[in-house]
Amino acid sequence: MFDNIKSTQPASRNDLAGCSRRELLSFGTFGLTGAALSSLVSASQKSHRNIPHFVPKAKRVVHICLMGGMSHIDSFDYKPELAKLHGKELQYEERPATFFNRIGLIRKNDWGFKQHGESGLWVSDLFPNLATVADDLTVINSMVADSANHTPATFQQNTGFQLNGFPVMGSWISYGLGSETEDLPAYVVLPDARGYPAGGTINWSNGFLPSVHQGVAFNSQGTPIPDLFPPDAIAAETEASSRKLLAEMNQNDLARYGTEDTLLARIRSHELAAQMQLTVPEVTNLENETKATRRMYGLDKEPTAEFGKNCLLSRRLLEKGVRFVQIISGGSFGSPRINWDGHEDMVQNHNREAERIDQPVAALIKDLKQRSMLEDTLILFTTEFGRTPYTQAGDGELGAGRDHNMYGFSLFMAGAGLKSGTNYGETDELGWKSVKDQVHWYDFHATVLHLLGMDHEKLTFYHNGIERRLTNVHGNVIKELLA
Repeated sequence: MFDNIKSTQPASRNDLAGCSRRELLSFGTFGLTGAALSSLVSASQKSHRNIPHFVPKAKRVVHICLMGGMSHIDSFDYKPELAKLHGKELQYEERPATFFNRIGLIRKNDWGFKQHGESGLWVSDLFPNLATVADDLTVINSMVADSANHTPATFQQNTGFQLNGFPVMGSWISYGLGSETEDLPAYVVLPDARGYPAGGTINWSNGFLPSVHQGVAFNSQGTPIPDLFPPDAIAAETEASSRKLLAEMNQNDLARYGTEDTLLARIRSHELAAQMQLTVPEVTNLENETKATRRMYGLDKEPTAEFGKNCLLSRRLLEKGVRFVQIISGGSFGSPRINWDGHEDMVQNHNREAERIDQPVAALIKDLKQRSMLEDTLILFTTEFGRTPYTQAGDGELGAGRDHNMYGFSLFMAGAGLKSGTNYGETDELGWKSVKDQVHWYDFHATVLHLLGMDHEKLTFYHNGIERRLTNVHGNVIKELLA
């Protein structure tokens, strides 16, 4: 995955001997490495961390994002009535609105459920490894969304809005809390090795926030960050001339445009790149981990190796001071689907996807806990919506797949500041609608920010005449989830 990355230092660090004193001073003031060094020198005087509104429970976040819509009634929301009514028609007074509007017969859950741990939390056989950490999970079974269409629903999951152009949660957290490291981005994204999700990089966009807060995606295979190192050795004279030209261009632009956001972000990216050339090879070298650790994450076998590498890398990034790591499970849509969108065959689809992530996610929770990191790390395990309790088939037919369901679904949280081993909220007896303690994405986002020490009503950014925020004009902290 990351084994072929170059570990040599950039040529610029070795080529200063031939510079004149004036060139050396000029480079030290304006050059790429000089900018990085000056940034480090001044770090003690101007911290990149911001002051939270109150004492936080969590300092960092791992967001595991399941693309396509995981079935809540086959994972964390046990509904015994489904088995009793399997193969029968719906008796709802209202006809449910679905994405494809093909309402078949009621289908029982395709995996058995058992109670696990001292808490007795219900977890299905779809996730046997996550079941072993049931006492560390805080499950919400009453989530609702405003769209049953993947793209707007995914945007809302990440940004609070159904339209693109708004900052994602990771960017808001980077903006609100700043960075804990000079060597790596505050917000790192680890996409699925099979491809980017629908919408691509929009899923980690900074929107209207300063560009420095956008997510930085690492490649899941090969070199983690493209073009971080030059492909070939560069002559000392060429390197020096390039540095000088770059410094002059930046200075001219600063003089002409002032502190313009895009320009400052570009200059900051040069500083960060210089530091990452040293840090990235070390943090992405998973061979530094013990064989037992790599085996725990499933790196020794398929199909867990790819996602396991991302989960293990996320822990290493957190240790290095990265504030927000987003791990994506699922790629783009189409045929065949490489995500959680189980329209045709739930058993085939969810077995394939769960087998990839179940062991690695459980390993991440256990690993953070044994390192005493779970106590100040927040883990989020989310999906854009759930699936219907009836099949996606014609009237009177019992199909094998389930349609999208935005009226009730599940996710879990784990870690800092939460009541663990608990369920919150309920759907109706079939798992269609949220009927008790309904939770909207606004409430979820408000709670996440609260755990990080931020008031969601005070974390704002003025844009186009509006004080924008992650929760729009809504949201309540779910106090019942807090320890």
